[in-house]
Amino acid sequence: MKANLILSNVLLGKFAVLTLLVGLVAGCNELSKDTAEPDPVGGPALVRVLTESQYRATIRDIFGEDVPVNGRFNKPIRSHGLNAVGSSEAGFSPAALEQYVISALGIAEHLVDEGRFNELTPCDLPAGEVVNERCLREFVSEVGYRLFRRPVSDEQLARFVSQAQFAQATLASPYAGLRYALVSMLTAPEFLLRVERVEPRSHRDDLAELDAYSKAERLSFFLANTSPDQALLEAAAKGALDIPEKLSQHVERLLDAPTLDAAVRAFFSDMLGFGAFDELVKDLDLYPAYNTTVALDAQEQTLRDIVRHLIKQNGDYRDLFTLRTTELTRPLGVVYRLPVASRNGWELTKFQEPNRLGIQSHLSFLALHSHPGRSSPTLRGASIREIFLCQEVPDPPADVDFSAVQSAPTDTIKTGRDRLQMHNNEPSCSGCHKIMDPPGLVLENFDGIGQFRQTESGAVIDASGDLDGVTYQDHQGFAQALRNHREAPRCVVEKMYRYAIGRDTVWKERYYMDYLIKSFEEQGYRITELMRSIALSENFFSIANPAVAEFAGQEEESL
Repeated sequence: MKANLILSNVLLGKFAVLTLLVGLVAGCNELSKDTAEPDPVGGPALVRVLTESQYRATIRDIFGEDVPVNGRFNKPIRSHGLNAVGSSEAGFSPAALEQYVISALGIAEHLVDEGRFNELTPCDLPAGEVVNERCLREFVSEVGYRLFRRPVSDEQLARFVSQAQFAQATLASPYAGLRYALVSMLTAPEFLLRVERVEPRSHRDDLAELDAYSKAERLSFFLANTSPDQALLEAAAKGALDIPEKLSQHVERLLDAPTLDAAVRAFFSDMLGFGAFDELVKDLDLYPAYNTTVALDAQEQTLRDIVRHLIKQNGDYRDLFTLRTTELTRPLGVVYRLPVASRNGWELTKFQEPNRLGIQSHLSFLALHSHPGRSSPTLRGASIREIFLCQEVPDPPADVDFSAVQSAPTDTIKTGRDRLQMHNNEPSCSGCHKIMDPPGLVLENFDGIGQFRQTESGAVIDASGDLDGVTYQDHQGFAQALRNHREAPRCVVEKMYRYAIGRDTVWKERYYMDYLIKSFEEQGYRITELMRSIALSENFFSIANPAVAEFAGQEEESL
């Protein structure tokens, strides 16, 4: 028992020290008037697996909106709070490769008729005629250029044309060559993996930079969540992305394009962990209003609100935590207890309950961070800390006793606060719960799927608390405290940058991160300005030379 008490105090002490250090750094930033971008330091070059949304967007943009993607994707790896970072740590299992083959066959079969293939190749393909080698080579070169995000090499061209000719001869089908050339390219590492290639910088031995096509790739997946379009690939071929003025023109073009919405949606879907909805289960006897439609609509509601506020209205990021305007479907309206006139589609409305405001009060957050049959102040509090404030909450001890929080209500123990109070009497638990409980208990006015309630088991819910020294009596006060928390902007900047580069920051990037955070503040906490700052910065394309001793061993050292 004494050892557990010491452990809990150590954990709490570490959290307090971390908070103090972050505060000191923030204080130093506030005193600094120098907002010039520091010299780039970069990090390691990466090999990243295409995410499901990137794969689907690429297929859509190259082959058309109606082309099906039938394969099932592996559950992504989540690292440093993002699947985008985990994509550089993922691999391919035999089952995953099989699903990629299924997807490729479905795409190729859909395009097999002569009309669709004539759209993809410069050759004229008369019906029934065997496709000759020249046409196969042109097809592989043009389609491969878009799929591989760089020109097809001579070795690649020979490989895919040879496979196509073998399929054509074996199957005695005029379009078999084109079909299996496409299948081969869609299952090739050159397509499924984002392999970053680098070239040296003449004036710095410790620093390299991405080559032109890797720059185009990183830029496009960050600002459009899809493969580079023809204009960006042509810019890479001409070396235009190495010229600041030309790079700026393409960044502005992508920020003005409709695909920016998809990029912002992809980032926030990743940040909010919406991939976990695939495995979310609720007790339908307790929550009959919850179903698959509600789960999908709940995610869409949050993403619509984010895009509308941050992109369409160019709003302050922090206001997402106090936003009352939202869009609802009729199934969502049932859970929110708000009327939705339209049987189908979305309606713009406002939350009527005084304590319903901000994306942290959306069903997408509340249902995702709850148990199947009840709410969870602990899960919700930890998620507030980790998702919105980037504050790591330690895992519970292996021998922790959860019986107190899982027990049925009694005459004296009715609410989540009552159960946690008993649980907190355990010395091994109290340290972490002092971190998680305040932001979690304020959300107890919402049940396990996010429906508003004022009582639990007949007892009035006490939603008061404090967030790192700022007290509140209800969710309105908490929403304002979360909005004004100094770590909220810092957190989204760090996550946005990690998302963009696909890795955690290295220690030497701390000055660059301070620069980004300061710039974000000066730009009114506008997400588009943050994305522009990242995309135009030298550090975004810089790759540190791992052969230099000064950098060696820092790849794993986190900011």
